[in-house]
Amino acid sequence: MVRYSNLLTDSARWEGFTLRPDDIIISTPPKCGTTWTQMICALLIFQTTTFDRPLSRISPWFDMLTRPRGEVVAELDAQQHRRFIKTHTPLDGLPWHDQVTYIDVGRDPRDAALSMDHHINNIDFDKLFAAMAATASVDGSAITAPVAPESSPEAAPPALPAEPPSDRDRLWLWVLNETPATEETSSLLRTLRHHETFWNARASANVVMLHYDDLRADLEGQMRALAQQLGIEVAEDRWSALVEAATFEHMRDNASTLAPNTDKAIWRDTSEFFHRGTSGQWRSLLDDDDQRRYEMRVAQLVAPDLAAWVHHRT
Repeated sequence: MVRYSNLLTDSARWEGFTLRPDDIIISTPPKCGTTWTQMICALLIFQTTTFDRPLSRISPWFDMLTRPRGEVVAELDAQQHRRFIKTHTPLDGLPWHDQVTYIDVGRDPRDAALSMDHHINNIDFDKLFAAMAATASVDGSAITAPVAPESSPEAAPPALPAEPPSDRDRLWLWVLNETPATEETSSLLRTLRHHETFWNARASANVVMLHYDDLRADLEGQMRALAQQLGIEVAEDRWSALVEAATFEHMRDNASTLAPNTDKAIWRDTSEFFHRGTSGQWRSLLDDDDQRRYEMRVAQLVAPDLAAWVHHRT
């Protein structure tokens, strides 16, 4: 397996984990509908709109470094229901099992970038790094959170901060980031490489590729199709309630139990984890020249058929 390791996650945590034949692994790039897909799987598996635990404890983010690995494994091993596990590790960094279902979700990367930008601003980094440090002390690993340098009389005075980058500038920094996909948390390169690992395996019966825009356009149809792919039967009279519970509005209203890592209190505003859930937000930032430049960058990274699918072009 390819190892993906960055500030927040380490795919090496998958090594030695025992998969069950009916497991579902939800593997998406960040901000591409991960929690939405977890919620849909929960609704299909349990066929109820209320759960006895927060969603992130039912479907843990396996390789995030905010909980000790042994704790996560023990929790999953104890589960008697069909397991569905979250990760942002691409397919080539995951253990492969022919009877495990692997789900990817595509989204226009420009929308994912803007959503990530808002997401970062909503993080309480002191609490995030505290959770990571606590995990590192249990797992015996090093934490890579940045540490402020010690002050000294000889130190030069800090430079005045430059004018902060605009929304457009930050989007371009994300698009042009050349950090290797194995070392980056979120960038255009990392996002497209993630989808590419699924695209190359899409002929496999146990690989499912959903798209954010399809979920927005026909949530019930997409949920019914996924239920069929997972071999789950749902009584007709239950569909209306299940679909309603999977809407963005319902999830935002129940963010305290549906947003990830609420037990670590890392969000400044938990409800803002579900910020907008819309597509095309980037159009207000990029003019025609920007869009041509963006399309050239995409063409450098992936094949045209994959680029068309990711950007939902027909």
